[in-house]
Amino acid sequence: MIWSLIKIFVFLGLAVAAAFGVAWILNTPGEITVAFAGREWFLSPMGFLIAIVVILIAAWVVLKILGFVVAVIRFLLGDETAVTRYFDRSRERRGFNALSDGLIAIASGDSKLAAKKAAKADKLLNRPDVTAVVSAQAAEMNGDRARALTHYKRMLEDDRTRFAGIKGLMKQQLEEGNTEKALALAKKGFAIQPNNPDLLTSLFDMQSQQADWSGARDTLNASVQTRLLPRDVGKRRDAVLSLADARAAAASGNTARRNDAALQANRLAPELVPAATLAAEVHIENGAKRKAKSVLTRAWSTTPHPDLAAAFAAIEPSESPADRRKRFAALTASAPDHPESRLLNAELALAAEDFPGARKALGDLAEKSPTTRSLAVMAAIERGQGAPDTVVRGWLTRALSAPRGPQWICEKCNDVHSAWAPVCENCGAFDTLAWKTAPYAADAGYDQSAMLPLLVGRDDAAQAEMAEDASVTIDATAGNGSTGQEQARA
Repeated sequence: MIWSLIKIFVFLGLAVAAAFGVAWILNTPGEITVAFAGREWFLSPMGFLIAIVVILIAAWVVLKILGFVVAVIRFLLGDETAVTRYFDRSRERRGFNALSDGLIAIASGDSKLAAKKAAKADKLLNRPDVTAVVSAQAAEMNGDRARALTHYKRMLEDDRTRFAGIKGLMKQQLEEGNTEKALALAKKGFAIQPNNPDLLTSLFDMQSQQADWSGARDTLNASVQTRLLPRDVGKRRDAVLSLADARAAAASGNTARRNDAALQANRLAPELVPAATLAAEVHIENGAKRKAKSVLTRAWSTTPHPDLAAAFAAIEPSESPADRRKRFAALTASAPDHPESRLLNAELALAAEDFPGARKALGDLAEKSPTTRSLAVMAAIERGQGAPDTVVRGWLTRALSAPRGPQWICEKCNDVHSAWAPVCENCGAFDTLAWKTAPYAADAGYDQSAMLPLLVGRDDAAQAEMAEDASVTIDATAGNGSTGQEQARA
């Protein structure tokens, strides 16, 4: 805006100065004498200026005529394209000027002017390899997808513009939701220019969304080699791809491939919780319980998670509550002050019916960071120590409306997932799920799987009874009609 005002003021200033200059010349007395070859001409100041302009125009015309004469002479001497080149130079100059104006119009957002200039350049230059790109972009700006499609297809005919044409067609297919066609075009573009950053990003996103883990790994390696991604990011993504591959192999019954991919994922990203639990499962199946313990303990030291505790319990599924509590000390010791470790120790103490120990392990977690899980554990502690029904009911009532605590949340769109996945189910982003508290109030409710370490090792009947009684207590408390017998069972 300021620059436009400055240009307007400069233009007005020049116009005013020119007007004053002309008026001054007209009002200036005297004459100008021009002497040449013994002759003299007497001109007024204004006539002298007009004579100069006429002479310059005549000189320009003479130069043009001389240029044409030279071209004719060259043609007569055997240069068959001399005259054609003479006229083509002017045509080419006007064509490139139109092309330049079209590019400027695209950058300015003037779609109509861009389309007009692009059509003019295409007519004057007859160079589709140069004008097709501008014409396609101008058509897209005008919303004319059919015309843009025509230009993109023309670009496929020239080796120099084939890649740009493929990218344009791929973009159109993505906007129309034709992911399979877009993926096929992206693969063709990758074969032409395997180092193009935009194409690598789009290709990887489409491959991961289509669960093409092998193809996504090839694209990832190319991205790392071209330094599009740092090596640490590439290593992390490679781990996620290996984990996804392991899950796919498990679903298809390929145990050997599932085991290799799971162990590779854990080696690449030991802190990745799903990779650690699957690797521990593989070690347990192979009888390597010590390796399973090491994998889970290392993951717990960076990211304490209930799934790690469940996998750690599965190492010795039939041990007594006292033995389990003793064995779990090695796991929680790697992150003793983390809320997950405190909750786990409290749950283990509850399973061993050590209610004072459970209260000590939980500490002030239920007051300072109340969640459905911590409040439910606190209610169980009060029940075990013989607190009145009103006290227990108060903790359970708070648990019904309390936050659920950490969950798998997409860091890009904040969508909450019930389980980890390599690709966000909502926005399709790759490796964006993190174990953290939702930035908004999620649905509250007692999650029985949060106390899974307590249930593992009990017989099926005991697990069913415990789950049923807990559910009855929560439902009854919500309706303010719980009985002492139902609360006692919970």
